[in-house]
Amino acid sequence: MEIEFTLNDQQIATDAPPDITLLALLRDHLSLTGTKEGCEIGECGACSVILDGRVINSCMVLAPQVAGRSVITIEGVRGAGGGPNDMQENFIDYGAVQCGFCIPGVIMAGEALLTHNPRPTREEIRWALAGNLCRCTGYQQIVDAIEATAQGRANGADNPGDHGEG
Repeated sequence: MEIEFTLNDQQIATDAPPDITLLALLRDHLSLTGTKEGCEIGECGACSVILDGRVINSCMVLAPQVAGRSVITIEGVRGAGGGPNDMQENFIDYGAVQCGFCIPGVIMAGEALLTHNPRPTREEIRWALAGNLCRCTGYQQIVDAIEATAQGRANGADNPGDHGEG
């Protein structure tokens, strides 16, 4: 079946079986492998993407459900010139990246949070990350990086990127 939707700010149409997940569509049909396949039951957050401005687990959404909607993947999060955006840079600067498997989903959760709450408290950041599991960092560095991004954006530093969510 043909599915038309906006992917990383580009209108696309693609053929896909009606019974596959958004995760499978992204990874297997569109070769966007930044979105990771973790638990496949919506528990780990490795497959997090932003759907119509809200973070979701792409393993729990059937691909046809995104027809006419907007999906942002980690590939759509970028700074001016196409490089890392301010949050991605802060993840590096604060040591929030270890093995990297969970980081795309965590960054998507952070971007969704800052879109709807540009000045979150540390507790609000932790709540926003509740659906994302990380076994390497212990979360402190991740919270620090998201908090620094929020502060930088509030102070007029780098914008959230070219993905239209900030």
